[in-house]
Order: sequence, then C-alpha cells, then structure tokens
Amino acid sequence: MNIAALARAVARQSGGLLKWASLLLPMAACVGTLCAVFLWLLDRAAQTRLLHPWLLYALPVAGVAVGLLYHAFGRTAEGGNNLIVDQIHEPGGGVPLRMAPLVLMGTVISHLFGASVGREGTAVQMGGSIASTVGRAWRLRNPYEIRVLLMSGIAAGFSAVFGTPVAGAVFGMEVIRVGRIDYDALVPVAVSAIVADWTCHAWGMEHVPYHLAFQGYAGADGHFFHADLLLLAKVMVAAVAFGLASLVFAESVHRLAACLRQVCPVAWLRPALGGIATIALVWLCGSRDYLGLGIVAPEAGGASISAFFGGGHYPLAWAWKLVFTVVVLAAGFKGGEVTPLFFIGAGLGNALAPLLHAPADLLAGVGFVAVFAGAANTPLACTLMGVELFGSADIVYFATGCFVAYMCSGHSGIYLAQRIAVSKWHKDAAVSGMALRQARMKGSGT
Repeated sequence: MNIAALARAVARQSGGLLKWASLLLPMAACVGTLCAVFLWLLDRAAQTRLLHPWLLYALPVAGVAVGLLYHAFGRTAEGGNNLIVDQIHEPGGGVPLRMAPLVLMGTVISHLFGASVGREGTAVQMGGSIASTVGRAWRLRNPYEIRVLLMSGIAAGFSAVFGTPVAGAVFGMEVIRVGRIDYDALVPVAVSAIVADWTCHAWGMEHVPYHLAFQGYAGADGHFFHADLLLLAKVMVAAVAFGLASLVFAESVHRLAACLRQVCPVAWLRPALGGIATIALVWLCGSRDYLGLGIVAPEAGGASISAFFGGGHYPLAWAWKLVFTVVVLAAGFKGGEVTPLFFIGAGLGNALAPLLHAPADLLAGVGFVAVFAGAANTPLACTLMGVELFGSADIVYFATGCFVAYMCSGHSGIYLAQRIAVSKWHKDAAVSGMALRQARMKGSGT
C-alpha cells in the first residue's frame, strides 16, 4: 500500500470514529442524565408513599390517568421494549421521542401510588427513544448503523439505572437474540454503557449496595477455592427452581394480560383492575412489603431484597411479590420487570437455603441474577451483573445459576420480540429464527 492509499484509509477510519463519537457520546450522556432524574424521582415517590399510606387507595385512579395519557399521546410508544427490539431487527418507523417522557411519568406515578413495578423497562425505553431520535437527527439510513445505535441506547439505559456498565454493555448485545450475541456492536455499546453510567454517577446518584458475605469455603490446605462441588450441586438444584420461576412469571404476565384484554377491551381502563387487585392483595397478605421496588422494607423486619441477604427467613415472600407484580404488569401499569424479578429470585433463594442446607446469602445472590437471566434470556449479562454487584469470588455459582435457569425457562420471556437464534433444546430446532411471540403460539398449538 502506497502512502496516499494509507492516508486515505486513515482518513476514512478517523472520519468513522469521529462520526460514532459524535453519535454515541451525547446520546449516552443524555440517557445517563435522564436516568439520574428518573432515579431521583423514584426515590422521592417512594418516600412520599411511605409517609402517606393512603395513596395506595388512589392506585386505580392513577392507573387510569396514565392509561388515558398513553391513549391520547402514546400511539406506537405503547409498544415499549418490544418496539425497540423489533426496530433493531427490522428498522422502520423508529422509536418515537415521546416514549421517554411518557414512560418516565407513567413509571413514577405507578411507584408513587404503590404498583409493584420495576425501573429497567423505563430506562431501556428512554435509552432507545433517545438513540432513535439521535439517529433521525443525523439522518441515518443504513440499517446496520440504526441497529447499533439502538443497541447502544439499550445498553446506556440499563447501565445507568443499575450502575453495572459491563453487564449493561453485554445486555445490549445479548437481549436481541436468544442464544447468540451480536459482537459487531461491541465497542459502541461498551462506550455508551460506560459513559451513561459515569454521567448518572456524576449527577450524584448512588445505587443500593448489596452485601454478600459468603466468599467460599476454605480447603484442606487453608486456601479458598472458587467452587465447592457439593455446594455447586445445590446451586444447580436451586437454579432449576429459578428457571421455572422465570417461566411462571413471564407466562403469567402474558396470559393474564390476554385475559384482561377480553374482560376489559378498553385499554386505558384495565389499570383500574390491577389497582383494585393490588389493594385486595395488601389486605389479603396483611403487608405492604410487596409494593413498589421492594429494595427496602417499609417496616423493620419486613420482606425486601436487602433483608434476604441479612439472615432472616421469608419462605413465601417471593410468591407474594410474583403475584403483586404479575397483576399490575398484565393490567398495563408502566415500569419494568427486572427489580421485581430481583426480589423474586433473592426471595426464592432465601426460601430454598434451609431446605438445601446452603448459605442463604449466596442463594439469594444467585437467585437475584438467575431469575432475571431466565426471564430475559440473558445469562451472560446476568452473570456479569452478579460480579459487578456482589464481587467476583462467587462467579462460578452465579454462572451456574444463570446458565441453568436460562435453559429451564423455555422459549418464553418478558421480551416477546426477541428472536430465537439458537434453540435451547435440539428437539425444538424448528423455532430457530422465530420471535418468542411466534414460538409461544406454535408451542400452544394456536
């Protein structure tokens, strides 16, 4: 290659880097800032709800108000996370900018009045919305560039809201297809995840720390090894339960949502049913522990994600949280599924620990990430999330829990727009290439 040709190649590469930097850095900083605002508002909403318990009784009205807001302005934004994934697979009309403010307001209102929803869905939708808007501003037409930009928006939102940039980057690539990771977007999603997380932190937002005391057993020589075979077998048994819990959660949301659509065809009225059911569930179980995110219990000694690592025993907390969350998500409340899945997984691990004679905090930590791995079909991202949240000493247990749960959760999940690249079981190879929504219909014979 002569000097002139080399100079032209360097100029092309430099131009490409400059273009992507101009696309990704402002987008990620904007997403990180929005996530910081969102987390601040969630904290204020949770504190207000705890100070004014009567707000729960206005949950049906609040749900209808958000439903009317989406009915008036939502249009395609109603598609949520699935719209973003669909646009990555088949770029078309894009993700509307209005999705970001709508889902932010809808989620904060849901939390203020006590709906058991999460925050990941909101962050991902804000990330996808901002990324798509940046793409339109730059007049991007290349499907590859649009696809990479949307994946970077997903990674930015996930990273900023949980404070896990490595897991966020991998999640942005892994969530698109079941069984395959798109490494062609590796650098853009990594840059976006890191910048968004840094920006959110720069605004002063701190994430809840979780303390996992278990760091392995000492061997005969007094040194610690990364895995005890008997304990690993117990984790595998628990992971089967985590995968089944993922399957039950996802299918319950989809099937109850279909039933509610038949019972109440008016979309903006359906949240009222979820609000009424939530109030009834609070009276039935006699506790408010299952409202909101569930990171910290409203009263000392109550069930919460933090409590599951503290040595107490909560045998049915995971099941209650599953019911509370399924009801509101199926009814159309805005938010996410992931933090409730953290609660369900950690609670199930806490419940299984005495039965398996295993460290409660370890099974809570494995369940925390494994139930999410099964429900989102993202075992690698969730393994890395376990490392970022709890440290690397127990990585073998995190990986085992996430991989087994992923295999046991079936061809279902919380994101029905995911495409199956590699079937989980050889006998179901015919579903390869289908979206999960199609695979579910094929499996049910409809």
